[in-house]
Amino acid sequence: MSGTDGSGKVMRSAILIGSLGIVWLLSSACVGGRPIHYYTINHPAITDTNSKSDGLVLLVGRIGTPEALEDGRIHYRSGSNEVGSYEYHRWAERPGQMVRDLLIQSLRASGKYRQVQETSSAAGGDYLIRGKLFEFSEIDEPGIQSRVSLHLELVDRKTGLVVWDRHYNRDEPVDGKAMKEVVISLDHNLQHVITDAATGIETFLATASGRG
Repeated sequence: MSGTDGSGKVMRSAILIGSLGIVWLLSSACVGGRPIHYYTINHPAITDTNSKSDGLVLLVGRIGTPEALEDGRIHYRSGSNEVGSYEYHRWAERPGQMVRDLLIQSLRASGKYRQVQETSSAAGGDYLIRGKLFEFSEIDEPGIQSRVSLHLELVDRKTGLVVWDRHYNRDEPVDGKAMKEVVISLDHNLQHVITDAATGIETFLATASGRG
């Protein structure tokens, strides 16, 4: 599916409709007379979960990204050297913020913590989670896949030391060649990585506190 955005890929993606919880937003803005299509990932519905009154307070900091991901355009990689982006297909939110929001939702849903907040919305906490999203892209060889590459670390706020860190690198096949299928695969791939990360953090903290 790689190549310039003027290929048949764009014509196919122009008729996309929202599916599997993925919202398709058609912007009124145009580039060169052509509309820009915006996409967002699915935010799973979370049932009310009781927080633990004696649980830890987690702060989730900024998830950094390479400069190339900052403008929100959906990226692709072909072979070992070619990288590019789709001018007419973009994320509605910055990928780093999408990762942060999903991680907060997943940690809150566990019911294991007293609070899980962004760093800007809480004065103090027991641990800080921070990280960097290195890749959130379509990969075109071999076949068409989505790739999520995310590094996270957990900082003890009392000591300032990194007490846990993991790098998650996951590829998932894309079931089709249209942009719709690429976005669905990226969505599912990211959800899987965030679930694994939240479980890893929970397991470490339960062991560290003697509750595991």
